[in-house]
Parts: sequence; C-alpha cells; structure tokens
Amino acid sequence: MAGGGGAERVRVGAAAAGLLPPSCRQPRRRESRERLSVCSKLCYAVGGAPYQTTGCALGFFLQIYLLDVAQLDPFYASIILFVGRAWDAITDPMVGFFISKTPWTRFGRLMPWIIFSTPFAVISYFLIWFVPDISTGQVMWYLIFYCIFQTLVTCFHVPYSALTMFISREQSERDSATAYRMTVEVLGTVLGTAIQGQIVGKAVTPCIETPPFLSETNFSVAIRNVNMTHYTGSLADTRNAYMVAAGVIGGLYILCAVILSVGVREKRESSELQSDEPVSFFRGLKLVMNHGAYIKLITGFLFTSLAFMLLEGNFALFCTYTLGFRNEFQNILLAIMLSATLTIPFWQWFLTRFGKKTAVYVGISSAVPFLITVVVLDSNLVVTYIVAVAAGISVAAAFLLPWSMLPDVIDDFKLQHPESRGHEAIFFSFYVFFTKFTSGVSLGISTLSLDFAGYQTRGCSQPSEVNITLKLLVSAVPVGLILLGLLLFKLYPIDEEKRRENKKALQDLREESNSSSESDSTELANIV
Repeated sequence: MAGGGGAERVRVGAAAAGLLPPSCRQPRRRESRERLSVCSKLCYAVGGAPYQTTGCALGFFLQIYLLDVAQLDPFYASIILFVGRAWDAITDPMVGFFISKTPWTRFGRLMPWIIFSTPFAVISYFLIWFVPDISTGQVMWYLIFYCIFQTLVTCFHVPYSALTMFISREQSERDSATAYRMTVEVLGTVLGTAIQGQIVGKAVTPCIETPPFLSETNFSVAIRNVNMTHYTGSLADTRNAYMVAAGVIGGLYILCAVILSVGVREKRESSELQSDEPVSFFRGLKLVMNHGAYIKLITGFLFTSLAFMLLEGNFALFCTYTLGFRNEFQNILLAIMLSATLTIPFWQWFLTRFGKKTAVYVGISSAVPFLITVVVLDSNLVVTYIVAVAAGISVAAAFLLPWSMLPDVIDDFKLQHPESRGHEAIFFSFYVFFTKFTSGVSLGISTLSLDFAGYQTRGCSQPSEVNITLKLLVSAVPVGLILLGLLLFKLYPIDEEKRRENKKALQDLREESNSSSESDSTELANIV
C-alpha cells in the first residue's frame, strides 16, 4: 500500500507540474531557492558582531588592562598575549577538522557549534576581565581563561565564517550577504570600542608620577611612599568598570547568537557540490594548501592584517603615553571605528565597480600617509581626530576585502577539484589561523619590546625609549608590512575577468547537474 501511494503521489505531482509550461517552472523554483531576503541577510550579518565586539575589546584594551589594572609585569603580559593568540590560532584548524567530520542534523552542520559554544564563551570572557584576589597565580588565571575563551569563540566564528558558502549558491547573493556582514562586524567593533571605552573611561585609572631625578631602579622604591589608600580605591573602581563592560558585551554576544540561530537557515549544497560522507580532512588540507590562488591571497593579507593588528594592540598605549591623551584615547578609537562603519558601503560599491584587486590597492594603501602623519606631527588633539577619521576609511577596506575574496578562491578550487567537496571550513579556518598566529607573535614581541625599553607599570608617563618604541609599533612597522603585503598581492591571479569566468563555469556545472538529476527522476517515474 505504501508503494502504491508513493506512485500515485509521483503521478499527481507530475501531472500538476505538467500544467505549467517549462519556462514558468524552473526559473521560479531556482529564484525562490537561491535569492536571500533582506531579513535573512540581516540575521546572518548580526552573527558576525560577537566575534568582532569581543575581539575589539580584547585587542584594544587587554594589553593596557594587564599592565595598568591587573598590574602584571610586562614580561608576563607578553606571555599571556602570545600564548593566548597562538593557542587561538591552533584551535582554528582543530575546529575546522571537527566541523568537517560533523554530520548534518536538522539544525544543519555548522549551527550546533554556534549554539552550544555561546554560553560558555560568555562566562570565560567575563572572567578575563576579573582580577582575582590571590597573591600568586594571576598569570595562570588570565592565561587559562584567555585560552578557554579563544577556543570557544573559535567554535563560534569558524562555522559562522564557513556559513557564507551555505546560505546561497549565488555568488552575487554571497557577496551581498558579506557586505551586510562586514557592515555589522565593523559596527560590532564600534560597539566594542564604545562600550569598553566609554564605561572604562568613566573610571580614571590611577597612575603614579615619576620625579625626573628618579631612575628606573628607584621607581619601585618611590611607589612605597605614595598614599596607597586613595590609589587602591580608584583602582577598584576601574576594575569594576571593566567587569561592567564585560557583562554588557557578554549580553550582546548572547543576543546576536540567538538572532543568528533563529533567523538563518543553513542549506545543503546541491548534489554536485555536497558529499554525504565525511570528507578526509588531511587530504582536503593538502589540496587546499596546494591551491595557488589561496596561498597567494592569504600571504598578501597576512602582512596587511598583521599591520592593522599591531596598530590595534598598541594604539591605546600610544595615545595614553606618547600623545598624552590619557582621557581621550577611547574617543579617538571610537572615531576610527565609526569612520570605518560609515565607509563600508562605499567600499562595497567600489569593489563592484572597479574590482576587488583595485579596491585592495586603493583601500589598504590609503592608511600609509595617515600612519606616518600621526607620529611625525606634534601632539595635537584636533589633528589626531582628523587622522583617526581618515584612517578608519582604510580600516573598512581591510575588514571587507579578505572575507569578500575568500568565496572567489573557494569557487576557483571547486572548478579545479570538482570531485573534492566539503572543504569550506578548511579555507576559512586556516586563513584565520595564519593571521592569528602571526598577530600573537607580534603582540608578544611588541610587549617584550616595551619591557626592554623600560615600561613603567602604573606610571603617569614613560621614558623616551618607550615612546620611541610605541611610534615604531604603530607607524613604521605597520607601514612596512602594508607595503610588503601589497607587493605580494600582485601575484594573486583572480581578477574580475577570471571571477566572471568562474561564475559562468559554476553555473553551467549546476545546470548540467540539475538536468542530469531531472533526467534520473524522469526515468525513475517511468519505471514506477
């Protein structure tokens, strides 16, 4: 009886489909399947905010928090920053491996990772900004919870990044969704900067004036003569402000994760691009790492991303000590992020009008004159704000372009290896791996450089050697990395012509596969 009922449904469905002319059937089905609504794009984009909000708060404020609030020695702070970011880099391919082995569920293959990692990530994030009342073990406290949070946020961000390839098969729809995502992610950095900066900025972090006749050796002796009662009270207010900011950002993390999981449906790819069996991770890794376009893309962006990460990690210290804007640095950071948010739509228009490679050269190189200006001119608050707004334009390009170009590389890989499927998470996770590992090295080295230059914890001012080091870390070194990255990026082979060819070839492949599937279905119906 079941077989007869199934045959009847096939015949009825075929008869109903036959009432429509062929020209009216397939295009509508394809349009409803592949077009994304604005609501879906917005819900997808909101999912990018947690990673950027927490990452921005940690990137801009963790170093100065460890040095001046938790009062760790710069050497130990450098260990925490390096090991935490290095571990964060290692977890990306690990999570990518486990995702590639994850079977599809009714929620999808990627979404369960996002849902289950969120509450534990929020708890560990809050504990990073908590100063434990213990005489020893503070270094291990921050190192452990920093590594735990990085692991959990990776379990959120790697599947979220790979989700780009599973919300639509249309390249134009993915590019549009990516533009939505980049706008929200930069808005997330604005929220991270505003929440962390404005809340923490209300509490004045106490510092200790260093008399000019005291040497660095006698500085610690002078601290003992300071009235520590007022100092301790002010420091407690600052620590409480950091925890309040962490609580607010944690609440936003949960809210965005809920919107993403409710508003986005993860779609299986069509039969020609999806394998029902778990793919071989190491075989896929070998294929990915031998794909020339991917290697050239991540090599170029490796250096340019490293430049902006180095600037991010040291900018708060640079504004506080070198420029002398102790009570204004959070507003300067906010000006950069607001400028970046407002110019994302411009760069999206620019890359569609002039091509992505042109956008790379124009957008990222535009930061160079402003990075030079901020250290060459004398300390001036108005000039600093102008430079911050102008630099934000380049930051927007650095945010948008890598994630907009990775899907092009994956499409190119699919055409060259049509038999190898399911490697999207590897592409995204290893791109993040390289950038995070190098940023961890750079942050560790930069903090060690400050230690060698004589950085004075809790000091209101720093020795001239520290100021020179900070100028190098936010100007000379990033400029050199940007120029090197742009030089390497000339080797990237996917220009606009190549991208259009790949798009047409993939469309032909899908149409051929759909035709083959429809032929098989017709034969099966005739047999029935």
